[in-house]
Amino acid sequence: MSAILSIRGLNKSYATGVEALKSVDLDIMQGEIFALLGPNGAGKTTLINIVCGIVTASGGQVLVDGKDWQSHFREARTRIGLVPQELHTDAFESVWNTVNFSRGLFGRARDPAKVEALLKRLSLWDKRKSEMRFLSGGMKRRVMIAKALSHEPDILFLDEPSAGVDVELRRDMWDIVRDLRRDGTTVILTTHYIEEAEEMADRVGVISKGQLIAVDEKKALMARLGRKTLTITLSEPLAAIPAGMEEWELRLEDDGHQLCYAFDSNAERTGIASVMKRLGDLGIAYKDLSTRQSSLEDIFVELVHAPEKAA
Repeated sequence: MSAILSIRGLNKSYATGVEALKSVDLDIMQGEIFALLGPNGAGKTTLINIVCGIVTASGGQVLVDGKDWQSHFREARTRIGLVPQELHTDAFESVWNTVNFSRGLFGRARDPAKVEALLKRLSLWDKRKSEMRFLSGGMKRRVMIAKALSHEPDILFLDEPSAGVDVELRRDMWDIVRDLRRDGTTVILTTHYIEEAEEMADRVGVISKGQLIAVDEKKALMARLGRKTLTITLSEPLAAIPAGMEEWELRLEDDGHQLCYAFDSNAERTGIASVMKRLGDLGIAYKDLSTRQSSLEDIFVELVHAPEKAA
């Protein structure tokens, strides 16, 4: 699988001295769903806006299918679609005109049949004559997706596409994303719903304070950085961690009824046997054991806050 989008040394600094991006390197593979995760202000939207030509980079290079996105500006813009966070449309324009105009804006010839098929695909056909001001927030979000797809881009950016929509519409959107991937479209999304990234994405990138701090296939990232937690449900609650068990960094939960131990399941020695032996030596009885694999959200939080812990 080849890279359809290559980002090299991309950085963005403002006159105030703020560095929004710090030498970001990233390859996006053709036909994949790539999730870019990061807290507010991490640089996600800045990165997307630079690639889409909305914000000017301070330095670095972007290649769209091997071609520089500045020297081949028109071709790059034609191959990229963007669904932004904000819903900016002409309130008095109809759904049909909004989508049809967007297609022409990117130099595509008029094709009513393709616009009709797109609106039907996004469940907007019945609303085609409605003015944008009369649509719900969820329907407006669908129109934004239709606008972004109207010129048949190879790369689609979805910047927080689920923001402000209900559960049913969110599920419909992810069905659309799966369909797009089957059609060969490359999808790059940012989302605050990390469980969705865990379900949908082929690869995941984590950005924090303008720096890309992790990029990997989702399963590989979870295997490499994920940990398991052993939960020991005690027969009697404890008021504190027993003396002599500090080396395992245990924690008490559920008002002292549960003793939790995080461990690396890939390590040669997990430490579980020694923990259980120590409990037996201390005469601490338990009535249940369970393990839980860390989620993508657990890994994300750990990565983003790791520098703060080190400081």
